[in-house]
Amino acid sequence: MLPDDPRAPKFREVERGFFAGLEVGYAGLLKTPVADTIKFPYAGTGGGYGGGLLIAVNAGYDVTPRFAVSLVGEFLNMTASPAYGAFSIMAVGADLRYAFVGTRDSNGVERFYVYAHARGAYSWIYPAGLFGTNDLLVQGGLGIEYYTKLRHFSVGLMADALYFFDAKSFGFAVVPTLRYSF
Repeated sequence: MLPDDPRAPKFREVERGFFAGLEVGYAGLLKTPVADTIKFPYAGTGGGYGGGLLIAVNAGYDVTPRFAVSLVGEFLNMTASPAYGAFSIMAVGADLRYAFVGTRDSNGVERFYVYAHARGAYSWIYPAGLFGTNDLLVQGGLGIEYYTKLRHFSVGLMADALYFFDAKSFGFAVVPTLRYSF
């Protein structure tokens, strides 16, 4: 048996550890109630369905190859009926993710994962009083992630359910993801 060549590069096929991520996609709310009807009299009692852009950044750590924790910041820019108008939501919180399925490529490296995640965040809403002022957002769902052969990068797609407690409003999000592991 020949000894290993000391000049041969030694690196991991998939980097794990600290990571930073970006999520950009669509979010929808099934109802958009008015929190302060005196301040927003023309909005009525609600704007009905609202939808718009969701942008999130996160930073975290892969505890194991299948379990990760992260801090997340989200920005949602939503529009509802013309009388209701538009509103923005900024949220900061934490995310837990567990990959329950992993498949190997032809070289025996696990690159493709199916995961479930849960997220909780405190949110600030602008203009204050339309959809609310502050609220607690819980979010969770399923996603897929592929660790590319550019070993620091992974790409994915997640589908989530959203719920705002004070507004009592359900929603959903479909979001492509990009992640860089250090």
